[in-house]
Amino acid sequence: MTTTGRHQDRTALVTGGSRGIGRAVAGRLAREGALVAVHYGHDHTAAERTVKEIEADGGRAFAIHAELGVPGDAATLWDAFDRALAARDAAPGVDIVVNNAGITLPRPIEHVTEEDYDRVFAINTKAPYFILQQALGRIRDGGRIITVSSGATRIAYPAIATYTMTKAALDSLTLSLALQLGPRGITVNSVAPGFTETEINPTLQNPQIRQALAAASVFNRLGAPADIADVVSFVASDEARWVTGQWIDATGGVHLGL
Repeated sequence: MTTTGRHQDRTALVTGGSRGIGRAVAGRLAREGALVAVHYGHDHTAAERTVKEIEADGGRAFAIHAELGVPGDAATLWDAFDRALAARDAAPGVDIVVNNAGITLPRPIEHVTEEDYDRVFAINTKAPYFILQQALGRIRDGGRIITVSSGATRIAYPAIATYTMTKAALDSLTLSLALQLGPRGITVNSVAPGFTETEINPTLQNPQIRQALAAASVFNRLGAPADIADVVSFVASDEARWVTGQWIDATGGVHLGL
């Protein structure tokens, strides 16, 4: 089955789209025809590199900046998005929203400060909540909302308990929005990666940790950002029109035997 043109004439927003899973998702959606807004919080160079890679591959993309986890972040993001579309003479509105941006907090609960807690929730939970709130008036009927969750919300992993809580909250929001937006033909789903090779996980620099995490998958390897992007692209497509309110395991079968 070919997926060429799967997202033709659609507009997508990918938060945290300059690196890791977000970069792979932005590239995949663009290759399949979408005009992609590549959001970034701090790394302008990485965002521009992602846009240039997409354009070199024949796709269409533009970068937008908004620091997340600060007051007014969602409004700043959508204002940049709206202005960028207008500058391109593109139709206003959005068809696909991928909430991907986030930070990790690799500390057990006894070492988490209130400042740590507030920051990870501000970026990982509060920001996407209000991004989606302000997306409701922009997203077209038949649109797609996809949150990048985590396999850790279904597996006890004390080392990142606080991070996991931020993702579990969004899984719950997925259910509520799926019911609310169903009458408009909008699907809302969570895609949950497992141990994936991205910059967000500095422990992967340790060969022993890499080996242990790879062994958790039935495929005995770490996930690649492209593995997750492929799943997101499907969920964002018309082929997934009958799938909503779901938590989609994209962990590579982590801990299936336990």
